[in-house]
Amino acid sequence: MSPTLAERLLPLLDASSSQPLYQQLQRALRDAIEQHVLSPDDALPSERQLAAELGVSRITVRKAIDGLAGEGLLVSRQGSGNFVSARIDKNFSKLTSFSEDMRARGRTPRSEWLRRTEGTVSPEEALKMALSPGTTVFRLHRLRYADNAPMALEYATVLASALPSLASVQNSLYDALEAAGHRPVRALQRLRALLLNDEQAGLLQAQPGDAGLLVERLGYLRDGRAIELSQSFYRGDTYDFIAELNTQG
Repeated sequence: MSPTLAERLLPLLDASSSQPLYQQLQRALRDAIEQHVLSPDDALPSERQLAAELGVSRITVRKAIDGLAGEGLLVSRQGSGNFVSARIDKNFSKLTSFSEDMRARGRTPRSEWLRRTEGTVSPEEALKMALSPGTTVFRLHRLRYADNAPMALEYATVLASALPSLASVQNSLYDALEAAGHRPVRALQRLRALLLNDEQAGLLQAQPGDAGLLVERLGYLRDGRAIELSQSFYRGDTYDFIAELNTQG
């Protein structure tokens, strides 16, 4: 029989340690989330139950939970208790793929193909990617999932000469580009808030008019050529975009 959460946490608490118990409990719960002992949307036992099973005060449990809520790892739902957050933090300053982001968080990425075609650049694509009229491109339209939850609608245009074929892209576009020696090394990204239309909401299992996020990415090779132009639509209640900012002296 699998150990309960309290049975997993109890050996990690040391009343004789100089570190406050609430910090020890906060760290132990954080580890349980990061090691996927607790999964997104899992409910925690009540504060009273955790306190009783761990032999600590409810104040200790509450302070630990409040700390994790401040980190975005837990969310409190009125009348229901505390749950592991299902939101995804996307570092806006790192050039990573959707699949890499999901795997890093212990989620299983997969894609549902909406459209996969070969054609020539549109005037808008030619302008943004600095391509000549008539250049061949692949268009990859996908619904992206984390585990079984739809997370994003992705519409990508990729220089056809960068890939062996349309079929070479399976789950991850960046994996296919890397295998072909053409993975982008830098990108310009633009983030914009919007309201999901009927089609977008239907695919993302949201409601028309719900808040959404649009991220447009223009990816470049080391030699400065644009190779990828993508637009990704995210549900506003599942994604947080973060960026690290530094001062320059």
